[in-house]
Amino acid sequence: MKNPKVVKFNHRDFDPIKAIALTFPGAEESISHEGTPSIKVRGKLMCRLHDNGEFIPIRLDFHLRDAYLEKYPELFRVPAHFKAYPYICMNTSGYTKKLLQEILELSWRGLASKKQVTEFEIRNRQQV
Repeated sequence: MKNPKVVKFNHRDFDPIKAIALTFPGAEESISHEGTPSIKVRGKLMCRLHDNGEFIPIRLDFHLRDAYLEKYPELFRVPAHFKAYPYICMNTSGYTKKLLQEILELSWRGLASKKQVTEFEIRNRQQV
């Protein structure tokens, strides 16, 4: 019999991310690697809680990833096994709600359909 893996993460660390990510059209709650909570858009991973509990991998185009790494080196990193993929890893603490909203929207825009983006923009214009 296999020994059960020790859980190293706290689901509550993902709650603020989930609360914002699920406001985007087509974003759906899911379970990812090692049973960690995640958000997907059109079946593709947008973000998840890493199983080590230390960071949140967030899908982000390479040029955006590089800009955020340079601007916020204390919050973001790209571990070696993520370098070839369009993901940035955000610490589970120390970020602001404004920055979280910004980076999750950029991530979502990279995965959403044109129709979803249009609906989102119309909805936001109507709220102003």
